[in-house]
Order: sequence, then C-alpha cells, then structure tokens
Amino acid sequence: MKLKTKLSFGLSFLFAVIVSFGTLSFFYINRLSNDAERVLKNNHESLVYANNMLKALEEIPANKDAFRIFEDNLKKQEANITEPGEKENTEELRKNFTELTINPADSSNYTQLRQSLQIINDLNENAILKKNDIVQKTVEDARFWLTLIFTLLIIVSITFIYNFPAIISNPVTKLSEGIRQIANKNYNQRVYLEQKDEFGDLANAFNSMAEKLDEYEHSNLAKIKFEKSRIETIINQMKDGIIGLDDKKNILFVNAVSEKILGLKESDIIGKYSADIALRNDLMRTLLQVETKKELKIYADEKESFFSTDIINVLANNEVIGQVIVLRNITPYHELNEAKTNFIATVSHELKTPIASIMLSLQLLENKQTGPVNTEQQLLIGSVKDDANRLLKITGELLNMTQVDSGKIQLSIINSDAKEILSYAINANKSAAEQKNIQLNISVPDQLTVVLADSEKTAWVLTNLLSNAIRYSYDNSTVDLSISSANKKIYFTVKDTGQGIEPQYKDKIFDRYFRIPGTHKEGTGLGLSICKEFIEAQGGQIIVESEYGTGSTFVVLLNAAV
Repeated sequence: MKLKTKLSFGLSFLFAVIVSFGTLSFFYINRLSNDAERVLKNNHESLVYANNMLKALEEIPANKDAFRIFEDNLKKQEANITEPGEKENTEELRKNFTELTINPADSSNYTQLRQSLQIINDLNENAILKKNDIVQKTVEDARFWLTLIFTLLIIVSITFIYNFPAIISNPVTKLSEGIRQIANKNYNQRVYLEQKDEFGDLANAFNSMAEKLDEYEHSNLAKIKFEKSRIETIINQMKDGIIGLDDKKNILFVNAVSEKILGLKESDIIGKYSADIALRNDLMRTLLQVETKKELKIYADEKESFFSTDIINVLANNEVIGQVIVLRNITPYHELNEAKTNFIATVSHELKTPIASIMLSLQLLENKQTGPVNTEQQLLIGSVKDDANRLLKITGELLNMTQVDSGKIQLSIINSDAKEILSYAINANKSAAEQKNIQLNISVPDQLTVVLADSEKTAWVLTNLLSNAIRYSYDNSTVDLSISSANKKIYFTVKDTGQGIEPQYKDKIFDRYFRIPGTHKEGTGLGLSICKEFIEAQGGQIIVESEYGTGSTFVVLLNAAV
C-alpha cells in the first residue's frame, strides 16, 4: 500500500469517526432539548393553568375578577391538551364552570370543578414523570454511545500517534544514515526497507545510486591513481621548481627541484600552512611575498643560481582554488649572457687600441709637416676619420653596456658643477650643430645649486642626448638647453624641434637595440638604454615628453648637493 493511500485511509477514518461522533452528539442533544421543551411547554403550563383556576375558584364570588381569571386560564388549558383523558376532564370543567357562571350563588359545582382540576393536575404530573424517565433513558443511551465512540476514537488516535511517526521517521532515519555514508565515500552502504510505498521506492533508487557510485569509484580509482603517479613523475622530472598550494595556502606538493632549493623534504612540509614554513625558511617567505614575476639569486647545487618566479592561480568557476609557484632555472641564460658580456668587453677593449692608432695616423696625415695632400686625399682622410669616430663611439657604448650588464658600473658621485657638465656636452656637439646650422639656446641661472653626480657619466648622458637632438632636428632649426632646480632636484633639459616620437614608440626608446622604424639614422640603439642605466644608478631619472610632429624633450633629474 502506498504511503499516500495509508495517509488518506487513516485520515479519512479519523474524519468519519469525528463526523459520526459529532452527528450522534448533535442528535442526542437535540432530542434531550425537545423532550425538556415538551415537559416545560405542555405539562408544566397545564399545571400552572390548573393552579391558577383553583386560586380563582376560592375567590368566587367575593372577587369579581376571579371569573375572568378562571375563564382566561380555562381557555389556555383548552388550547394545551396533550395527555390522554385531559380533554374529557377539560370539557367537564367547562361545563361545570358555565353552570357556575349562570348561578354564582350555587356552590354545588365547586366539588366537580375541583375534582376536574385535580384530575388534570394528576394527568400532567404523571406525564412529567413518564417524560423524565424517557429523558433519563435518552441520557443513558447518549452516554453509552458517546462513550463507546469516544473510547474508539481514543484507541484509534493513540494507535495512529504511536505508529504513524514510525512510518515516516524510521525510513527517513535509515535514508539519512545512508546519505551520510555516501558523503563519506562509503559506497558499499545500502538501505533495506520492507515497506512497499514511496519510501520503499526511494530506498531502491538510493541503492541503485550507491551501486553506480561504487562501480564508478572502482572503475576510475586505478585510472586516477595512475594519472596522479604520472603527473607526480612529470613534475619531479622537471628542472624547474614546482610548489603547489591550496586555497588556504597549505602546501599540497613540492617536487625534487624545490626540495633542493628550499632545503626541505616534501614529507616534512606537506599539508602544512605555508606561512608557518616561511617563519623558518627565508626563500619560502620571499616566494609568498612575491606577487609578480621576479628574478631571484639562490645558492643551489653548490653555486649561485638564478631563478625566475611565476605564480599561477588555479581557477574553478572563476574562483581561485589554489596556486602553483614555478621557479624556472635561468642560470644557463645568465652564464651565456655573462660570456657574451665578457666577449663584448674584450673585443671592444681590443678594438680601442687599433682605432686609437688610426686616429693618431689621421692626425699625422692632416699635419702639413708630413707632406701635402690633395683635395681628394683630404676627402678620403675626412671619411676615414668619421668612420673611426663612429667606431670609437660604438666601442665606447659597448664597453658602457658591459658595465651595466655586469652590474659593475663604477661611479664617483661627488658635488659637481652643473654648468661644466652641460658645457662639456655643448663643446662635444658644437661641430655637429654648426654643420646643420642649428642654433643652441642655452638657459642657465646665475645662482645654481651644485649637483650631486658622477660628472663623467652625466656628461656622457647629456652629450648623447644633445647629439640625438641635433641628429633628429631639421637644418637651420634650434635646440633648447636649460638647467633648473626645484625641490632639491637639478633638472637638465634638452628640447629639440624635430619630428618627435610616435606614441606607440615612446615607451620603447629606452630598450636596448631599439631604433624607431624609418629613421635611417646612425647608431646602435644602445645610447638611450645606457643613459637610463647611468642616471638611475645615480638615484636619478630620465623623463621624455614628445608630441609627434613638434619635437621631443628629454629631462634628466639628479639630486642637488646638500
């Protein structure tokens, strides 16, 4: 039987019993009410009328109203005849009263009148007793049936209250326990119910689900374990350090490379809070503080090694559920870069000697004491001299670049005269400015704070900036040079009137070897990069402002001397 049918049957039965109990109660109460009404309305009224007539009879003929009172009550009695024999006595009473009315002085009818009234009283009193017995019988019947139905209702209700909760709660309890076991991955759990109702169907569906989950668990467990082992093998064979964290920053895994770098065993830190590990491990503390890619120098494999850090967020439904910290070993690239730097430094240094000899030979050729030269020879000497100067500049830039790469920039930061530094740059580029007929507008205040700088490196930077300004300015134009001070800073400004820099190239001009496409100007693309490194090494800054078509402005900021 279905649970719904059981509930419907039980509730319908209770409803029927309640309706029956209510109907029977209403029936007996109505019956008792009618019986009581008949006793009060019929027999009791007849007794009242008879007593009133007896009192009036005693007052006849002294009281003139006694005839009227007797007549009124007699009429009421005639209209209220309910018992057998009451009609005959009432008619006899009317007859005798009529005779008395004709001859009030004749008292012979008094006896008949009293006798009739007494009989009427007796008849109604006996009727009241009989009807009282009937009412009592009705009460007894009502008490019996109502008690019986009430007892039956109590028994059924107690049975319903005792059994019905078990019908609902027992299956729910068993199903809840089964669900908890499934949640704990105990897929062998089964729920057995003898009920053939909806709970039985639910138990069968639960057992089918548990069976499918059990099959799925066993069929995929080996595959999952294999994939886990394969991934662990791949991670451990990687040359990069891999550290896995969950969403609460607990350590999930650490590969062999990371173990060496951290100096910790995976078995000792797995499952532990990474911040707790960071308290006693400097590298872990650094890794947790790094939010972007960063290069680290770490002592590993008995030598200094270089690693780049990369933090990868693991996402699920657009929520971060963990992180993977990757330490990529870039030591070989550093070693290659160092070898390259050493090679460039060596070659550049070796090239300076023959270039210096070439320059000396050119000076001797230009000296008239060595002999006259014709016009064509003079042009060739000029061309060779320009090429030699270009080679000398390139080798100088390469040597400066090697200092930057090796981190061995040699600085002599002292109180220096800003005017002298700018004058050096002007003198170095005066000839180039004259060749293009470019006017140099110089603005230097008389009272100028001394700059705190390496005068040689700063002069080289200003020379390079002024050379670029002259190179990219149009013929017969102007280049503005100025020095100013504010907020304990010295500002060297070089402003040209050339074409300017296109917006897409503005952020790239300080990159090494970068040359703006289409310029076709001489240079290695290292000058601005080296300028930036030299100024920042002194705690300064280079700012560029440019609007394409109107020229560019370079500003060098250095600290003023205290």
